[in-house]
Amino acid sequence: MLRPDGEDDIDLSGGDPQTTNNRMEMTAVIQGLDQTPVGSEVLITSDSSYVINTMTKGWKRKVNQDLWSEMDRAVGERRVTWQWVKGHAGHPENERADRLAVGAAEAIRDGRPSPVEASLAVPAPNTAGGPDGASDNDAEPRLTHLDETGAARMVDVGDKAETERVAVAGGSITMQPETLALIRSGGFEKGDVIAVARVAGVMAAKNTSQMIPLCHPLPLTQVVVEFDDSTSDDRIDITVTTRTTYKTGVEMEALTAVSVAALTIYDMCKAVDRGMEIGDVRLLRKSGGKSGDYVAE
Repeated sequence: MLRPDGEDDIDLSGGDPQTTNNRMEMTAVIQGLDQTPVGSEVLITSDSSYVINTMTKGWKRKVNQDLWSEMDRAVGERRVTWQWVKGHAGHPENERADRLAVGAAEAIRDGRPSPVEASLAVPAPNTAGGPDGASDNDAEPRLTHLDETGAARMVDVGDKAETERVAVAGGSITMQPETLALIRSGGFEKGDVIAVARVAGVMAAKNTSQMIPLCHPLPLTQVVVEFDDSTSDDRIDITVTTRTTYKTGVEMEALTAVSVAALTIYDMCKAVDRGMEIGDVRLLRKSGGKSGDYVAE
């Protein structure tokens, strides 16, 4: 990669001339594990069949014995669950890994810390942190649901100003085309699948604090649950918008509503399609609060 200042190129492929894709994938897992405390419960998501199948299906270890030894050490010190995902298929964790890799390459080019290095830095003290994870003096975000000893706590929002907060979350449920056709035609004995799922989403938003332990009960001013089956013959996209004028945000209400709406569709349709898959549940955007606006990539 050519630096913009005209200096020598930078080799971003690693210093080991024997590096292969498999070795890079193994090294990434080992270094990632070493960043987590011993005894941690870790989910490793990877599109590497080589790594995942060797660790879960007993593929023979014909080469890379040095790294397999390191892998066994790192895994043995933690409780590891393995998940294979298809590469370049839009999986959230796969896309996140791609963003981290691009960010690291750009950081090397610009001579600044990579996103991973920045995330591992010790955050500055946050003496006036709000429920949005940011302080009044713009200190680095921290986990506001943990106190100084690491114990879980409900954040005190008593001194925060009431402002308008809006959150939009999305998700989807994928099914057999025949199942979606039945939903469209009203062919389920339990009733109108979309109508029931919409009510379930609204109820879930209103009751989020009863399901998520450290959430505050919020005076919601609006919950809008929308469904879109026009982009595919085997998927329903779900979007929920939540609003409040209060001292803390409504992201969890929107996310919970999306999840429960999708689960309700599954419940009503499982008699004919138990292979339905719920996915892509995430925050799409938010506004209000000291942390400012957020829009997902």
